[in-house]
Amino acid sequence: MKTIELDESIALKSLAALAQSQRLRAFRALVVAGPQGLTPGVMAEQLEVSPSSLSFHLKELLHSGLVSCEQRGRNLIYRANFAQMNELLAYLSEHCCQGEACELSELSRGKSCDAC
Repeated sequence: MKTIELDESIALKSLAALAQSQRLRAFRALVVAGPQGLTPGVMAEQLEVSPSSLSFHLKELLHSGLVSCEQRGRNLIYRANFAQMNELLAYLSEHCCQGEACELSELSRGKSCDAC
């Protein structure tokens, strides 16, 4: 397994952004939406939150780098930054088993460190 080069400060910023329930829910909705992303209006409706509250949380996710935003016509499209999400997961699990490198794919299938 290759060494993960994610900076600790980036990992901390990402984890801090996800350590709030509305932001975690918003990020998960964007992950489910995939590369096509979601508009803030659709997200607010799905998550049953006010647009102003969602705007605040999306700003924090943008600042963390876990989310990107693109203007498409009159709409904003928010997307999960899958590359950073995967780097964060790899960073967290890189040496999870007593210093032994594990395959993230094994952990994502619910296997314990014994399976690495």
